[in-house]
Amino acid sequence: MTDEEVQSEEPGGVDVDTQEKAEGPTNDEVMKNRFKLIEGEEVLLTKSPSPVGFMSMYVLGLIVFGVHMLFWKPDALLNENSGGIAKFIVWVMGLGGSKLPFGFVLVMATLTWFNRMMNTSTSGKWVTVWLLLATLLPVLIQIDGLIALVRDLFSDADVEPFLGWKYNFLISGLALTLSYWALVFYYQRSFDYAITSNAVIFKHAFLLSRAHRRILFDRISEVQVERTPFGTMTGFATLTILTDSGVGIVEESVGGSVGVSPNLAENENDTTVEKAGKGFLKSFFALMFYQRTIKTVRPDPKHCFYKIRGWEDTKTLLNEMHKKHSQSTKLDNLAEILTQQNEGQE
Repeated sequence: MTDEEVQSEEPGGVDVDTQEKAEGPTNDEVMKNRFKLIEGEEVLLTKSPSPVGFMSMYVLGLIVFGVHMLFWKPDALLNENSGGIAKFIVWVMGLGGSKLPFGFVLVMATLTWFNRMMNTSTSGKWVTVWLLLATLLPVLIQIDGLIALVRDLFSDADVEPFLGWKYNFLISGLALTLSYWALVFYYQRSFDYAITSNAVIFKHAFLLSRAHRRILFDRISEVQVERTPFGTMTGFATLTILTDSGVGIVEESVGGSVGVSPNLAENENDTTVEKAGKGFLKSFFALMFYQRTIKTVRPDPKHCFYKIRGWEDTKTLLNEMHKKHSQSTKLDNLAEILTQQNEGQE
């Protein structure tokens, strides 16, 4: 046995290379596969969103569960001192009767619409799909009740639904809320952020959706920090990277967009007063339905450091790497090298 062969073995007679293969991939290999790194690229910092940053999504699940509980025991709202509002709510709950809980569908559809229109962190597409499923689930379970309601419009015969399935608000509320919370937990863990020696990487993998973005440091024009009151108390913040190409900036319309002005075209037979009145109405409707498009920063978890802890260190590292890779710094370094060479020649 040669000296090289002796050095390549441990005292126990196990080959070092064989042992490293048995231990699995190294941390560098794991990072390379995790963030799709290029050759020679090194990960300097990794981040992921804080779980408490998605608290609003968990609260939405509680709201849906609360709606189920109200419809499970609607009589609990009524007592001797109940006012007109409570009676109206109970009346809405009773819409559709036992054949189909139309009142529940109406309330859930309103909740879905408001959640979508508010354009908050809970207004994503998959959350809206889940809310629509929760809204229409009673109709799907009691489809025979819907058929019975349609049949009653054309017949006076009182026939019981042929399936007789009932929508249990307690069981359905628990099942929907727990499944939604599981999806939220999976969703918040689907984001992965990294600062490497070459770029900033944002990675997202949720259900069948995949996204991977690399932003080079010399492309960064600004780093914005957003801290909500809740984030300030719990220690997280959102860092949005803006680039010269417009990454991180979105356009949105501000102003009324519903309704159109009536036909106010002027006729030859109009009097001066009528023309003045139509001109005033045109100006009024133009003001009422005026829209303007503004550019604003809207944090997207797929393209920013969304509600991360340790944001101070992250921002400092981003600024240092941006300075290191900026064109001005490269020019300064080049000028320094040329100056040193000229001094050496002298």
